[in-house]
Amino acid sequence: MTGNANAEKVVWIDTESAGNRVRLRLRDNGPGIAAEHLSHIFDPFFTTKPVGKGTGLGLSISYGIVEQHGGVLSASNHPGGGAEFLLELPVAS
Repeated sequence: MTGNANAEKVVWIDTESAGNRVRLRLRDNGPGIAAEHLSHIFDPFFTTKPVGKGTGLGLSISYGIVEQHGGVLSASNHPGGGAEFLLELPVAS
């Protein structure tokens, strides 16, 4: 799967429970995340958008919120193509 502009856009959502944790996995069939950006996407003010089109705070704020709740938020490129985000949180007591 590659980021063909003419291809139908698809998002897969998968959930699972493992012990006292829940996982939400989101994957698309786009081009994925550029390798040089992958290690920076959760950095405050990091953006690939032109100046004035984004602050680069969305993923950084999301990462902080998840971490404050004892969770993990990560991003990668799926071997089958597209970007994949994994959100893992503890089950509320």
